[in-house]
Amino acid sequence: MLDIKDLRNNFEEVKRRLLQRGNDYGIDGFLELSEKSREMRSAVEQLKAKQNALSKQVPQFKKEGKDTTELFAASKEIGAEITKFEPELKEIESKIENLMLNIPNLPHESVPFGKDEADNVEVHRWGSPTKFDFEHLPHWEIGENLKILDPARAAKVTGSRFTIYKGLGARLERAIINLMLDTHIDKHGYVEVMPPQMVNRTSMFGTCQLPKFEDDSFKINDTDYFLVPTAEVPITNMYRDEILDVDALPIKHCAYTACFRSEAGAAGRDNRGLIRQHQFNKVELVKFVKPENSYAELDKLVKDAANILEILELPFRIVTLCTGDMGFASAKTFDIEVYMPSYDRYVEISSCTNFETFQSRRIGIKYKEAQGEKAQLVHTINGSGLAAGRTTAAILENFQQKDGSVKIPKALVPYMGGVLEIR
Repeated sequence: MLDIKDLRNNFEEVKRRLLQRGNDYGIDGFLELSEKSREMRSAVEQLKAKQNALSKQVPQFKKEGKDTTELFAASKEIGAEITKFEPELKEIESKIENLMLNIPNLPHESVPFGKDEADNVEVHRWGSPTKFDFEHLPHWEIGENLKILDPARAAKVTGSRFTIYKGLGARLERAIINLMLDTHIDKHGYVEVMPPQMVNRTSMFGTCQLPKFEDDSFKINDTDYFLVPTAEVPITNMYRDEILDVDALPIKHCAYTACFRSEAGAAGRDNRGLIRQHQFNKVELVKFVKPENSYAELDKLVKDAANILEILELPFRIVTLCTGDMGFASAKTFDIEVYMPSYDRYVEISSCTNFETFQSRRIGIKYKEAQGEKAQLVHTINGSGLAAGRTTAAILENFQQKDGSVKIPKALVPYMGGVLEIR
């Protein structure tokens, strides 16, 4: 959430930066609503001051033996005037709150201007697109041929956009998750957590999934719980309404969870295979950092996530998302995209984002530089490190062999119990 004081005091600058996203999000109405709210609050405060002044006269009147009837009548009349303001003031403030909840974060000045993903800027490339001297297959056909992926039975058990992993397919996904966790913990210095995979509405609101993306979430009927769309939600909310020890920053966590998304806005996109599922596995990286260090820490997080693809010898590139392709809460986002031969293009496998204070303002996560100083909002950063299902898909496609088998990347062999290939 944006700072309402900043919006009020720097309105034109905020509007300029929002327009870089291609929309002003209806903020022109904010100033009028804000002014009405301030005028009404001022009027209410003046009336309350008069009411308090009358109340202070009552003891004196009684002491002097004077009749207090008129004082009480005047106070009651003022109270009725105050009450008249309440419905309109409540409605105005509700409109302001709704407007603020639907205004996205401001793009950082370094974010490239653009309308959509075509305007994203490549900043790094590792490896070269995999070439084959035979007719290569998409991962869903490889999985079916090797009997390690079974979407048909998953559809019978649950529905579309679910997959059952079997045999070495299940072991491969588990191996990938363990490699990711071990690397981020032992090499990159993250502290592992194993959070709940259901969260309450307050948690979803705090990390900006609500109210804007409620249609893309799975809610548990007759409860106020949601299945987690990403481990970002429970990890970030671990520190809700806390003042963190400055000496502990940056706090770095990683976690594996299953993730659940309805993909309400993704009809017809990547609807085969493991790329866009209602349930998928992911290792998430989350940081809580001081504002002056946040963009350096974002760069480190991107490198940590990309290092997994280097270890697995999968070709990838990193792009900076342009203003028109950024997520709602993002101040700046880098996407890591792995090369998928079946698409003959790079496909997102991680989004790494600096939210600055957009989440921490909603969620109340602060730190103090020193005792007695005013608490400041932390910057929050997170990214996939990585999406396990998409990593499995990338391995099946990039490491497929002419005879239909799939080689296991060297780094995964120990996690696969010495298995060198799936055939």
